[in-house]
Amino acid sequence: MEVKDANAALLSNFEVYQLLTDLKQQRKESGKTKQSSGQQNLNTIMYETLKYISKTPCRYQSPEAVREFLVAMKEHKLTKLSLGVGLGEEEEEEEKEEEEEEEEEEEEEEEEEEEEEEEEEEEEEEEEEEEEKEEEEEKEKEEEEEEEEEEEEEEEEEEEEEEGGFYREELLETSGN
Repeated sequence: MEVKDANAALLSNFEVYQLLTDLKQQRKESGKTKQSSGQQNLNTIMYETLKYISKTPCRYQSPEAVREFLVAMKEHKLTKLSLGVGLGEEEEEEEKEEEEEEEEEEEEEEEEEEEEEEEEEEEEEEEEEEEEKEEEEEKEKEEEEEEEEEEEEEEEEEEEEEEGGFYREELLETSGN
């Protein structure tokens, strides 16, 4: 009878160990990927509870109770209230520090985004100024071309008048003879 209980206790402790390692891995991965705060809290609670269970001597745990607890934990049906095991002050401080770090990271990201937006706005303003300068230069060129055309037309008119006047004089001279 005692051997069966001891084997069951060892088995349940092995399951606790397995679940602890799984949760450690999940906590590492949750730092890499964004998870909802509820899922992170649940993982933390499960991890701390398993640490508590693994430190409790086997003779005080019934294998069935541990197995039921593990099954419920695997199915993520536990909440802070149903666990009955609170987090220690150290863990709460660690959680607060992690939350503060996350907030700082978010603030830094927001600042970087704002800086990028400001840079983009400045670039857009510079582009607009360049476009305005180009438009002004084009207008000036067009005005210069128009002035040149007007001057050419005036010169042509003057030449025609001179030529016309020369022909008139010749006509007058030839007709007068």
